[in-house]
Amino acid sequence: MYWRIGAAYRKRPRTRNKADFQAVVKKGPSPGLLAFEGNLAVGWCQLTPREALPHIDHVWRLKSVDDVPVWCVSCFYVRKGYRRRGVSSALLEAAAGYAKRAGAVALEAYPLDRRVSPSSTSTGFAPTFVKAGFKEMARHSPERPIMRLYL
Repeated sequence: MYWRIGAAYRKRPRTRNKADFQAVVKKGPSPGLLAFEGNLAVGWCQLTPREALPHIDHVWRLKSVDDVPVWCVSCFYVRKGYRRRGVSSALLEAAAGYAKRAGAVALEAYPLDRRVSPSSTSTGFAPTFVKAGFKEMARHSPERPIMRLYL
């Protein structure tokens, strides 16, 4: 819910965030993709048109890049024990296909550049996006490139 409501996410009870996200899912379209190994969900990425995530414009200043109506891959989660096994790459490939079938012009992401910051992140790491064909469009802070894949 962070990219939808900003810092208020951290100030609200977990149950409220969960209920609000369930409402997003029920309303549709799907707000993301899941990766499975058998019946076990091992990964998730949030995938949605940028306008569904109003807080991104505030944090990343995307309006200064351009006005292309992109879809965003804004959040990843990979289950412990499945990290560094290609789950994020598989999710990115599926996200590009899904967004293209939905009529998206481009897919955009805001990963962390580990060469600049060794922090952990829920937005993915820049090399994963480069391998998937994303190009850097802008960088408003040293550790956060805005990356894009035209579909």
